[in-house]
Amino acid sequence: MVFSSLTFLFFFLPITLAFNLILPPKARNYWLLLASLVFYAWGAHEFVFVMIVSILMNYVLARLIDRSDSERFRRGILAVAVAGNLGILLYNKYMNFFTANLNRIFGDSVAVTNIILPIGISFFTFQALSYVIDVYRKDTPVQKNPYYLGLYIAFFPQLIAGPIVRYRTIADQIENRTVTVEKFTSGVRRFCCGFAMKILLANQLSVVADAAFDLAGTPQELSTAFAWLGGLAYSLQILFDFSGYSSMAIGLGRMFGFEFSENFDYPYLSKTITEFWRRWHMSLGQWFRDYVYFPLGGSRVDSKWKLIRNLFVVWILTGVWHGAAWVYVGWGLGYFLLLSFEKLTNLPKRKMNRAAETAYRIFTLFCVMMGWVAFRSEGLRMAKNYLFSMLRLAGNALCDSNAVRYANDYKILFLIAAVCCTPVFVRLKDWIEKKWNAKTVMDFVTDLGAVALMIVSVSYLVMGGNNPFIYFNF
Repeated sequence: MVFSSLTFLFFFLPITLAFNLILPPKARNYWLLLASLVFYAWGAHEFVFVMIVSILMNYVLARLIDRSDSERFRRGILAVAVAGNLGILLYNKYMNFFTANLNRIFGDSVAVTNIILPIGISFFTFQALSYVIDVYRKDTPVQKNPYYLGLYIAFFPQLIAGPIVRYRTIADQIENRTVTVEKFTSGVRRFCCGFAMKILLANQLSVVADAAFDLAGTPQELSTAFAWLGGLAYSLQILFDFSGYSSMAIGLGRMFGFEFSENFDYPYLSKTITEFWRRWHMSLGQWFRDYVYFPLGGSRVDSKWKLIRNLFVVWILTGVWHGAAWVYVGWGLGYFLLLSFEKLTNLPKRKMNRAAETAYRIFTLFCVMMGWVAFRSEGLRMAKNYLFSMLRLAGNALCDSNAVRYANDYKILFLIAAVCCTPVFVRLKDWIEKKWNAKTVMDFVTDLGAVALMIVSVSYLVMGGNNPFIYFNF
């Protein structure tokens, strides 16, 4: 089940919300856990067992860590937890990749596996792992109720594609939360905006991106102009697809009384690659920072080689986390090189004149788009073909009818998407509120706009304008 489906909107969500309001507070966590398991099982019933195993394993291991005063025993149980969680992830997500590559090396001597990837396994595994690590570090109290821990790991709003929630940030909310009219209304508004981002922007931009990338197999037929248009379309598509999901998750959380951290902060306004990754998928970046980068020493190490090592480890893992394919390894290596350059040259902190800042901002967006081209490609060969077409190195035309037609047909959509990459609407609303003291009026206008967007989005959905969320693959 996905948020952008009629079943979720008009069946699952109303029933879940209604029972959450009717039931006494002490019963709501158990209801939400049951609803979350049903939500997951709706489209992936064969994988519910994997999630339940993860919940029970991490519950038992965290309790063992909490009960023991022996540091050696605690460290040993932590090692078991790390191995267990990563083992589940490695087997389900990477075993096909391992066996395929071993057969390339040893000539089909290894049995080929065909394991279907459980949806959202990377997200709920990282949440479970962060909980056990935080209990070991004594950064968060252990949860003694297994059902409450199950709710933290399986809660349906952020289960499939994040944001990655830390247990310590919602520990108190699990046991003590209230649903106010203001919070519920804010949640509905946020959900409507995220839904519109997915249906009206991401889904429509995918038409242009798919048309361009479908020609990557024959790069000489993909003109340079259309390749750039397709790369731009996908860069915008993945932003509104993923940030739209995160907005819906945050909105749904508020409807049930939870507050989740933001996951995006207008990343395409970034001046540097470093800043981009502080604004894009912030919960993942913070996870790798706190559980990998800082334990290795971070940037406060006694040599540049150790700094490079730390960045290498983080970005190889980041690439692999996104998918079991060499193209993701290459994507991670590309960001490793770019971020190493910025760290070693101290570029993000170095003062530059306005012309240099503008040039580097353009360079940053260029690198991000090149990265998304690789990310969208089905393999290294396809990524190379597409990039060659963009740079007109494939014997392709500079422009063709495809580029002209799609640019003309979707020019308004690209313009709206570009504006939505900025906080212009938020700042305009704040400016009007302050200038004319019209907060109540602007809140009403915002709510009316959110409802209008939702109606238009649902009409598109009824007409068949739906496609899966990109990050469901991870």
